[in-house]
Amino acid sequence: MPTSLVTGANRGIGLELVKQLKGAGHRVYAVCRQSSAELTAEAVDVLDGIDVSTDRGHEQLRTQTSHAALDWVIANAGILHHDTLKALDFAAVRQQFEVNALGALRTIHAVLPRLREGSKIALITSRMGSIEDNSSGNYYGYRMSKAALNAAGKSLAHDLRARGVAVAILHPGYVRTEMTALQGGVDPSTAVAQLLERIEDLRLETSGTFWHANGEVLPW
Repeated sequence: MPTSLVTGANRGIGLELVKQLKGAGHRVYAVCRQSSAELTAEAVDVLDGIDVSTDRGHEQLRTQTSHAALDWVIANAGILHHDTLKALDFAAVRQQFEVNALGALRTIHAVLPRLREGSKIALITSRMGSIEDNSSGNYYGYRMSKAALNAAGKSLAHDLRARGVAVAILHPGYVRTEMTALQGGVDPSTAVAQLLERIEDLRLETSGTFWHANGEVLPW
């Protein structure tokens, strides 16, 4: 039975990842700050009370996964603030970096001893982290933090190649979740099914690629 770990697992894309991975026969470690009724009902291994944006959360995650070999690690936890140049909240910008970029890096660093040859990492990012694709501006904290996450993913792909660990940098699409105020055009179940296809197909030869969930390679 493959074993997977998902962060931000209590709602939205993270919760749907847990459901579909469980349905595919994975043992799932669901990491979140606070569990939800829906997540608890899935009867997976819930690791709640873990804030991946903090050093304490890093240590908790390292300790609570010390017994598990991990096949897939999906760093999904993220936040979005709607900031503009005229109304910049630098504390909110900083928080997005802590969660979206450093939180993912903390997650991977915490579970490094649990990875083995053939393990796979998926970073759930956004095409809003693409510099070339930015045609509308605004969203400073989100865009900058996701660009930083993309850069981290590329470095991880290089640094983990010798260990046989591959890394995917994945944009799920504009998904209908609480983060998007239920305005997204893609249903979570559809987005997650595509994300899991990308992870399943991931190989060392394609490690470090920035993909749309539908398989399109995105510009940096």
